[in-house]
Amino acid sequence: MRKTALGGIEGRRQFRTISLASLLQRLFSTFPNGWPGFGLLLLRLGLGLPVIYLGTVSLFAKPSEPITLAQSLISVAGGIFLLGGLWTPIMGTLLAIDGVWIALSFYLSHAADIVIPIFLAVLSASVAMLGPGAWSIDARLFGRRRLYRDRNSGRRPSS
Repeated sequence: MRKTALGGIEGRRQFRTISLASLLQRLFSTFPNGWPGFGLLLLRLGLGLPVIYLGTVSLFAKPSEPITLAQSLISVAGGIFLLGGLWTPIMGTLLAIDGVWIALSFYLSHAADIVIPIFLAVLSASVAMLGPGAWSIDARLFGRRRLYRDRNSGRRPSS
């Protein structure tokens, strides 16, 4: 160990817990409440409803192609999960990949405009990075917990 210029002590790190903790912390949201939480709810609704709509329209338009069927099923399932706010970082990432996949398939086939799938992919990536907010199933399952410590634990009971 050696002293640093600011008066602290610097030791050799034997464990990489600090760097691992910062990586794992990025997977979890702070679940904001109030206006920011309401904004995240609106963002999830504004993304989930069009994704479900476009997925169901694509399912009924041409269900014979297996690639289109897979893209549509991913869109519908991901949109439903986003509406409820369940597994938001995972579903947002999956929908972003699906949106890029759809845009590339449109671009390669020259079939349609690629602006809408790219826009939905960008929104999906932003939802994956921001998290679900306080009004979601993720917040109920994985949100903040209060830990209460019993002040009498470890003491003899008074007689």
